[in-house]
Amino acid sequence: MRFSNNKQTRDEVLSRYFPTYTPVASQNSGLSGGSCLISDGRHTLVLRKRHSATSSPFLRQYRLLRRLPASITPRPRLFTGEWMAVDYLPGEVCAELPQAGELVPLLYDLHRQSLFGWRITLLPLLEGYWQQSARSRRTPFWLRQLKQLRQQKEPVPLRLAPLHMDVHAGNLVQSDSGLRLIDWEYAGDGDIALELSAVWTQNEAQRQELVNRYAQQSAINPAQLWRQVRRWRPWVLMLMAGWYECRWQQTGDQQFITLANETWRQLVTKE
Repeated sequence: MRFSNNKQTRDEVLSRYFPTYTPVASQNSGLSGGSCLISDGRHTLVLRKRHSATSSPFLRQYRLLRRLPASITPRPRLFTGEWMAVDYLPGEVCAELPQAGELVPLLYDLHRQSLFGWRITLLPLLEGYWQQSARSRRTPFWLRQLKQLRQQKEPVPLRLAPLHMDVHAGNLVQSDSGLRLIDWEYAGDGDIALELSAVWTQNEAQRQELVNRYAQQSAINPAQLWRQVRRWRPWVLMLMAGWYECRWQQTGDQQFITLANETWRQLVTKE
């Protein structure tokens, strides 16, 4: 690990830290716009640039990656302050969420690791999304839901563990040595039921199967775990809706309004 307070270009990072590496064409759809693949012909790395909209400090992400085993996530190789390099995982980004029988062991393995050291608290995020959203989108329903959650307070954790908090098909890679998680921007310590509530399943039946499998794996009563997952769902849906609203405000991309509207409909139905 090396630190630098100077903002460096990609070419400067390559010249200083990876002089034998060159950028290569990317076949990994999971790479964001600020990432690229570099290779020296034998080893391939993902070089990521810090972006200002990140929800957690870049250094925090690097430190948690150092602590997690390679059975869960790629190993980090460099941190400069503006750039991070991690091992590239040969394999395919999942086109759809893996079956519960494959996904649950990965999540259970993550949740058995040592705590990261910082808690995920949703209410400040929800209130921040309200403040950062377009005024024209701040509906009475949104405000009412926010007030209700503030009064209820977050559910007492059933079991505290390190969480990824962005588990969906695009953040799962089917590598040569098994399923791995990438993109740890939202990670932190929280309730295992919050993680299960936040997994991007296609429907509630798929979520129910995921919860049942996890309960069996972790020796938790399935009904108890399911109740806790359902307690977290309004919080997660509000988190999703608020995030979409902010992304629309930041980008003007209409897809985020479409996703926000769909999430609001789910909340109205649940109400």
